[in-house]
Amino acid sequence: MIQTKASTGEVNNVRYINGFVSFSSVKLNVHCFDVDGVLIDTGAPRLLEKFKPFFAESNSDKVVVTHFHEDHVGGAAYLQKEYGLPVFMNQLTLDECTEKADYPFYRKFFWGKRQPFRAEPIGETFESNSATWDVIQTPGHSDDHLSFLNRETGQLFSGDLYVQPQTKVILRDESVPTIIHSIEHVLTYDFDEMFCCHAGYVKNGRQALMKKLSYLKELQDSILNLQKEGYNEKEIQKQLFKKKYPIRYFSFGEWDSIHIIRSIMMNR
Repeated sequence: MIQTKASTGEVNNVRYINGFVSFSSVKLNVHCFDVDGVLIDTGAPRLLEKFKPFFAESNSDKVVVTHFHEDHVGGAAYLQKEYGLPVFMNQLTLDECTEKADYPFYRKFFWGKRQPFRAEPIGETFESNSATWDVIQTPGHSDDHLSFLNRETGQLFSGDLYVQPQTKVILRDESVPTIIHSIEHVLTYDFDEMFCCHAGYVKNGRQALMKKLSYLKELQDSILNLQKEGYNEKEIQKQLFKKKYPIRYFSFGEWDSIHIIRSIMMNR
């Protein structure tokens, strides 16, 4: 049986809720943030009941979405219907979100089934109660992925750009070279604190992203060097990714270290 729970808190004027979904040995989490009159992402459909009290306490007048994955837009339809809040996101996936949820069964099992909603193009900036925000294109995890920077506070809301310092598995559609470029792009902006939708509050956000960038570049070099030496993708996987993560099996291969290798080798 799937279990859910959530915890809330506040750090440096940012309210947050962290929702957890667990089944057997698999545990997943996702954050939603409430800051200066804006809700950033809306959690997963499976967690909606846990998130409703958090939404009810918010005075936000808009929702901005980092990307269209179900663990980030799960509450969007509810917030539109219950509070009449407009939702803004990358125009690349506007149409997809108006349609019936179309993603693998295991994701519906864990995160729930996303309800259709209508969103508007977010543009290059947006306004909150007391600040202007930069909308930064950061594809790689998904084509439509965005990060948001509060110009007044220097707080970066990075969606799934960071997640953890050392990536071991990625989705089949992800691209490590593109993620590298996105991190490099974000680092041209002035920020320190980072709010990640899975890692939560990262005090030294710039340093954390620089550490991840260094790891990914070293990994990319290792993969390309092994390829030059004549190793195929499976042989490279055996050398560099010895540990087998449960997500590889319950996702039927949608999450796998082999996708890291392929995205790098295909980009050469």
